[in-house]
Amino acid sequence: MKKIYSIIFAFLFLSIASVAQKAPTGNPADFKVKTCLHSVSYLGVWRGQTQLTVDEFLVKTKELGYEGVMLVAKRPHVSPHDYDKAARARLKAKIDSLGLTLVGLAGYTDFTAGIDKPGVPNAEIQAAWVGEIAKLASDLGTNMVRIFTGYERPGIPYDKQYAEVVSGLKMAGKLAAEYGVTLAVQNHHDIALHHDPMYWLLKEVDMPNVMAGWDAWSPTLEGLSKGELRESIIKMKPFIINTIAADYVVHPRFNYVNNLTNYKAEQAAMRAVPMGKGIIDYKTWFETLKEIGYQGWVVYEMCEVLDGGGSIENLDKTAKIFLEYMKQF
Repeated sequence: MKKIYSIIFAFLFLSIASVAQKAPTGNPADFKVKTCLHSVSYLGVWRGQTQLTVDEFLVKTKELGYEGVMLVAKRPHVSPHDYDKAARARLKAKIDSLGLTLVGLAGYTDFTAGIDKPGVPNAEIQAAWVGEIAKLASDLGTNMVRIFTGYERPGIPYDKQYAEVVSGLKMAGKLAAEYGVTLAVQNHHDIALHHDPMYWLLKEVDMPNVMAGWDAWSPTLEGLSKGELRESIIKMKPFIINTIAADYVVHPRFNYVNNLTNYKAEQAAMRAVPMGKGIIDYKTWFETLKEIGYQGWVVYEMCEVLDGGGSIENLDKTAKIFLEYMKQF
């Protein structure tokens, strides 16, 4: 009997995940650009950036001409702490009334945080938080939550940190599946940033609702070539359900060394610019996504100090440039 229940649970788990998000089909004809705006673009967290409320952001997104939205699942936007049953119903109704699609919620996780303090079950805490966001997502009418892996902490063995991420993702995936939600693991944090370890990580987690949110800017900043950028998509094809786009330029940094009358190069700073004006080869990126029959949305974010400043006028202008840029694909 126990074995039968296990089989039934596995079947239901696969069924829930299969309807949540679609992996690439391999057929270029199935690719369609669906534009989504990330609410981090108007969150007010970057220097000079205008902050909009959630309702203001939704209206703004509709006015700009986007089809979908991704909402930040923390304060000051959509935190589970602030949205009870009634507030969730009101927000869903607002999104529906504007004719927008809630593509997903943006969860903020770090499964290696506190790993140097083993008395606190941090991975369990992080996974429980993802479960709360998954419930919020389900209540709001979306079946995807974007999350991260973990930052690598100095002095802790790499495999211990990697294992903590695997454990956290498995716990989070199980909780998310209860709400029919798929987790899109973004290539953002240190652990499994490159496509080879990320592919390995997701295979090791081995859950149908733990997939990848695969972005172009991280591989570019890793120094990958055009061919390697393309290879990252080909390798990750079985897992890609989301992609977030943003373009950047490099600002070199140097420190003056007085006794040498010279300068020492430091890590460069990145600054955001409109799509097509930066260093990222998005032509190769989207052509390759088309090649593999990518089925997800293209989410645009303004998530750094932006060329032209953070005024509402400049944010709007830059968001519109993205829509124009994507027409070529």
